[in-house]
Amino acid sequence: MSHNQQLQEIMAYNLLKGKKGIIFGALDANSIAWKTAERVHEEGGEFVLTNAPIAMRMGQINELAEKTNSEIIPADATNEEDLKNLVEKSMEILGGKLDFVLHSIGMSVNVRKGRHYTDENYSFTEKGWDVSALSFHKVMQSLYKAEAMNQWGSIVALTYMAAQRTFPDYNDMADNKAYLESVARSFGYFFGKEHKVRVNTISQSPTPTTAGQGVKGFDGFINYAEKMSPLGNATADDCANYTVSLFSDLTKKVTMQNLFHDGGFSNTGVSQEVIDEFSK
Repeated sequence: MSHNQQLQEIMAYNLLKGKKGIIFGALDANSIAWKTAERVHEEGGEFVLTNAPIAMRMGQINELAEKTNSEIIPADATNEEDLKNLVEKSMEILGGKLDFVLHSIGMSVNVRKGRHYTDENYSFTEKGWDVSALSFHKVMQSLYKAEAMNQWGSIVALTYMAAQRTFPDYNDMADNKAYLESVARSFGYFFGKEHKVRVNTISQSPTPTTAGQGVKGFDGFINYAEKMSPLGNATADDCANYTVSLFSDLTKKVTMQNLFHDGGFSNTGVSQEVIDEFSK
């Protein structure tokens, strides 16, 4: 039985029954946010879907909304007014405070425009930082000020190990992810102290999503990570499952963590398969 078939056979445990939330960044069926939305729905959670207006024109989010019986509220995650409206409307639609939020947003204009890390256009850099990293602070500040989260709620953002180690073609996204992870720790402290809300980042394996495929040399890198990881790369489906566990009541005391979800890649120095490749 393939790994994905096994995943599909996972029973729904009703882990999120009665829980309500917001899911940012579901673009298409490959995206981690999309797969997470499907899993949250299977586990009994209800949510509002949101994405930037431009991403909504590109994506197929209406299909996901129908499938999961969810409403869509367009919002630019860099715009405080949009976020304030999103939080208020979500609580109205869902009939109360929120239990979970997924931030799955990332974009580098420098990468899109082919600018090398040593030749950044800084207005591109600022835009990418605002969308990919500062938006996480803006989302949490909006939730915090509106007192929108229930006690023991859970906020998760997706990140990548380039925040700690250098991958030449990941460009300024590496800096954005480092900033994002820092925001999770800093805001996680205050959200925990004041409202018993937990904040974590999941550092995911390289995953063939629309966003990931924008990075140069990505296919080669996915193959390398697959060979390096004792369990193989974590898929988008695996990530959706892990996120569900972090939204559930089973992880109440996990907060301010950057959680590697990568089949062991982050703690592997070298694997036999990689040695074999170089011994040919």
